[in-house]
Amino acid sequence: MEALLPVLKSHPGPSVLVCSLIFRLAHQLLQRLPVPKVVKQDAFRSWKWKNLSVSMVHSVLTGIWALTCVVVWPETLSDIYSYHTPLSYLLVCISTGYFVHDATDIILSGHAKGSWEFLLHHALVIWCFLYALYTQLYVAGAVIALFVEVNSVTLHLRLMLKLASAQSSTLYYVNKLTNLFTYVMFRLTTQFYLTWFIIHNYSWLDHGGYFLVSMMVMNIMILIYFYRLLRADFFPRSCAGQNGMHNNNTKKFISD
Repeated sequence: MEALLPVLKSHPGPSVLVCSLIFRLAHQLLQRLPVPKVVKQDAFRSWKWKNLSVSMVHSVLTGIWALTCVVVWPETLSDIYSYHTPLSYLLVCISTGYFVHDATDIILSGHAKGSWEFLLHHALVIWCFLYALYTQLYVAGAVIALFVEVNSVTLHLRLMLKLASAQSSTLYYVNKLTNLFTYVMFRLTTQFYLTWFIIHNYSWLDHGGYFLVSMMVMNIMILIYFYRLLRADFFPRSCAGQNGMHNNNTKKFISD
């Protein structure tokens, strides 16, 4: 690791691209796994399943990694601006590569228009993470931001179960409760902690205005999605909305 770190720090851009290609390879390998029959019958569901499979790998990997970094190096929580370790720097590099891969997959597959909010989110994350990689500042902040990936595991599982039309299963019921808990604990709490840190230390942070605006945009997005999540899973408007079996509403149904 000590030998790898100088290479990553001297060439962060190419390192991110290599990580992106690794996720592309994972995308190809994951296609060999069995897929539910109902998913195969619909082109959008099929693409979304493949996309979510890679996202799940990223979330499990980086969520556990980020939590481990904070447990082993508690300074990560308090010194968001300048503290980082070789493993935390590598984590941010790998995660940036994933977001580059995912944005590219969305665009090249022709789903950019229907996934514009994901592209906006990815663009904000990529630029923030690249800034951290190139300046070696805010790396700890990026690690903390990856706490949200713990919630992403249950979010991705939720969508995959919906793709497989398994909303009536026990697994979906347990996951929606777990998802609610992790959304509050790991997504909302993380975002608001980072926002508080930026506001509290705004006077001396480098490019604090850029990061504050980025955080505010993402805060608005996650609150809107939280409302949609509560509405869809706990306050469904109709049976048709729950079942989502109308073909012309497939994309909207899956996005809720």
